[in-house]
Amino acid sequence: MAVIAFFYLMVNNIFDITIIAIGSVREKFYLEACQEYLKRLSPYARIRVEELVAESFRNKSEIKKIRERESLKLLKHLAVYNEADIYILDESAKQLVSTDWPKLLDTPRKKVFVIGGTAGLDTQLFSKNNFQFLSLSAMTLPHELARVVLLEQLYRGACLSRGK
Repeated sequence: MAVIAFFYLMVNNIFDITIIAIGSVREKFYLEACQEYLKRLSPYARIRVEELVAESFRNKSEIKKIRERESLKLLKHLAVYNEADIYILDESAKQLVSTDWPKLLDTPRKKVFVIGGTAGLDTQLFSKNNFQFLSLSAMTLPHELARVVLLEQLYRGACLSRGK
């Protein structure tokens, strides 16, 4: 069945994208923006959003521990995506301009984008793997806004890829 789904996506030139995020989108305006871009992307891509439970913390002294635990949780979750191109979003990574997104999308492999939670990600844990790092902005974005910006750039890249 997975082979049939793969060939369907290839023949119909549909991108296969998964977004894995720590935490959910709570603010209504971010949620509405995410839903709008998911709707706009539907003719171009099969997108799944997987949300992992965020850990809460009371003070800044716990952030490093939370960051490490959430990163380990993500690494474990990513193990099933060994055939995919995996992109870890990090503000200190390479930034793409909008016209770079079609090149990133126009490969036959599944794409997985990872968004950290409020505590961020322990990038040293991820650097030991064969993941790529991307930045949506040199600025630190709240994880909810990062999801909106990612979806908008995926939509823009899909449209540019299709000549629109």
